[in-house]
Amino acid sequence: MITPLRGVRTTLSIATAGFLALSLVACGGGTTKDSASNDAGSNSGTTATADPNAPIKDGLKLAFLPKQINNPYETIVDHAGIEAAKEFKGEAKEVGPSDASASSQVSYVNTLVQQGHDAILIAANDANAVCGPLKSARDKGVKVVAYDSDTNPDCRDIFINQASSEAIGRSQVQLLSEQIGGEGEIAILSATANATNQNTWIEFMQDELKKPEYAKIKLVKIAYGDDDDQKSFQQTQGLLQAYPNLKGIISPTTVGISAAARYISSSEYKGKVVLTGLGTPNQMRKYVKDGTVASFALWNPNDLGYLASYAAAALASGQITGAEGEVLKAGKLGERTIGANGEIILGDPFTFDKSNIDQFDF
Repeated sequence: MITPLRGVRTTLSIATAGFLALSLVACGGGTTKDSASNDAGSNSGTTATADPNAPIKDGLKLAFLPKQINNPYETIVDHAGIEAAKEFKGEAKEVGPSDASASSQVSYVNTLVQQGHDAILIAANDANAVCGPLKSARDKGVKVVAYDSDTNPDCRDIFINQASSEAIGRSQVQLLSEQIGGEGEIAILSATANATNQNTWIEFMQDELKKPEYAKIKLVKIAYGDDDDQKSFQQTQGLLQAYPNLKGIISPTTVGISAAARYISSSEYKGKVVLTGLGTPNQMRKYVKDGTVASFALWNPNDLGYLASYAAAALASGQITGAEGEVLKAGKLGERTIGANGEIILGDPFTFDKSNIDQFDF
């Protein structure tokens, strides 16, 4: 297990031993059935009382709505949530758009409501674009869980945050600074310009860069690859051509970091420009082993989907309402206390490098 890099603050904690047993479970979507009742939950216009001892209802219908279908990271998260639903005799499926534009998820929300789902779990492409449909869904008794990328808090019941946004943002700067010797020009390769999670992390990156120890580091550009592999590849090429003195790139998106690594690995910049960010071990293994990337970070995406699934079931069964201080019982993950604005934090980011990457398979 990796020891935190020098200069990385204690917010970067080490994953537990159980985390080392990760494996990717391949599974399919749920089947179609008659709508289950929503009478256990409240809608957005009423105040409900939680009953933590209430059983999870049988036959709950859940739907995962990722930023886009076929995003490798989102597929891992959603399929883990689909598997989790089987533990409480629920049914779950994944639906979503092929692109990550701001409004691409709206029609899917409306369709899922018409199909009688008990809960919609969404990784929002835009914090506000989906709010109208989600509010209408909640008025009809449908529970809404945001995961990975939040909506406006008024539009959902709970947000499952993969890790503290501050810890993610600041740790990315700390990782890169360590690798470039604390000085030089850097860039950020993000996903979409409206992605809530990306923008929050970037704000903390920018704030971290204001500290005296980073006085010799200059952020020259924030580029957007729109979570599209080819566009992210081209944006990487553009950054390196536009800024010949670039020392490092942070890409806090699994699509972006793998595309950037692919470009750098076969270019003159390999070994000269540092790349770090958020990626999955299976995506990044070959780039770590060939020296393109020294280290990167993430969390357990299987656990993120699992936790989101249990949160949706608990909401739909009346065990929780999303109020601060309530305790979610999340199966094998144990208990999580709901924080301010209905936020539940999965855990802390974890750093992968050559010494530990072969211990993971996702």
